[in-house]
Amino acid sequence: MDEQAKALVEAGWQAVRDDERVRVELLEAAYAKHRLRRLYPWTGMGELHVSRCTEWPWTWDIFYIEPAAGAYRVSGPSRSETIGPATTAQEAVAMVVRRLPSGTVAAFVGTRDQLAAYEEEGSRKRAD
Repeated sequence: MDEQAKALVEAGWQAVRDDERVRVELLEAAYAKHRLRRLYPWTGMGELHVSRCTEWPWTWDIFYIEPAAGAYRVSGPSRSETIGPATTAQEAVAMVVRRLPSGTVAAFVGTRDQLAAYEEEGSRKRAD
């Protein structure tokens, strides 16, 4: 992960902490996982999302965690899909980590369209 990406991702995690819409124990559990800590976090309705890119519009291909009466629910990647409940933040985070898209390593600096173009170019080069 280059320094620019690292700084943007870390600033994103700090912004989510400062926002205070996501439960502290969930933020701590997610940040403790190296594979999630390298992705860009964002929130919506108390939910914790992570993106494979650093700028809006973010990717929408990773499961997210939402609060549920004293527990959590893992949903996504679309709003119409639910994976299931989790009793603890750690359990919810583990469910997301197990389902990360193949090849997910670190956030890309840019938008999801720029990331898609970058990935397409990489696919073309590998095919040549």
